[in-house]
Amino acid sequence: MLVDSHCHLDFPELASNLDSVMALMRENGVAQALCVSVILEDFPRVRALAERYPHIYGSVGVHPDYENVAEVTAAELVKLAQHPRIVAIGETGLDYYRVKGDLDWQRKRFRRHIHAARECGKPLIIHTREAAADTVRIMREEGADKTGGVMHCFTESWETAEAAMDLGFYISFSGIVTFKNARALKEIARKVPLERMLIETDAPYLAPVPHRGKINQPGLVKHVAEEIARLREIPLAQVAAKTSENFYRLFKVKHDDAHE
Repeated sequence: MLVDSHCHLDFPELASNLDSVMALMRENGVAQALCVSVILEDFPRVRALAERYPHIYGSVGVHPDYENVAEVTAAELVKLAQHPRIVAIGETGLDYYRVKGDLDWQRKRFRRHIHAARECGKPLIIHTREAAADTVRIMREEGADKTGGVMHCFTESWETAEAAMDLGFYISFSGIVTFKNARALKEIARKVPLERMLIETDAPYLAPVPHRGKINQPGLVKHVAEEIARLREIPLAQVAAKTSENFYRLFKVKHDDAHE
């Protein structure tokens, strides 16, 4: 049994074909998935999916790539996170790759998400790209260790992984770890303790080998687990069991909620 800890089922590439998406999950032994919010305007779609499917959960947050959207307050996030099917705050963080210029608004938004997570007691889903130093600094300054969470779609250095784990965060690997040119990331996947690891698709993006370049979906998280098992020379079942157990612990999700 596997769990996809990060996907975007509400995005049109997947939302238009949910029956087949759910069928592939069942076929590949993917019991649960977390549908992650990126802007508040679309949050009702995330919440509706989590309400419709017993094995789908949701988060609430505003992604750092979205500059021209209404800013969210910590109080708004806390209120929306009270829903029993919403298990995390995010996706939040910093992105200095896709967004340029004065990014103080990104850092302020990130701090508000951490404040909200601390207030409502739910973990953080953190995105960081070419901003690792500031991301870790703000996590420390704002007490992100009080909530814990996950560094999603991890592509940073081993030092960043260690700093995040020291703050109680999990490291999540996506289909990128299956790419031939991701040599440094493969080494990190060998070193991160299984007790601190999650797996994800980030669907509809980053489809793993052998589906690279196609629309990704939660059922394909199996290939991420297979690559990690290969890299660590351990059984696939061990990767599946431990990453699923980690998901349940972090997001306080019950194993027996996985049935449709």
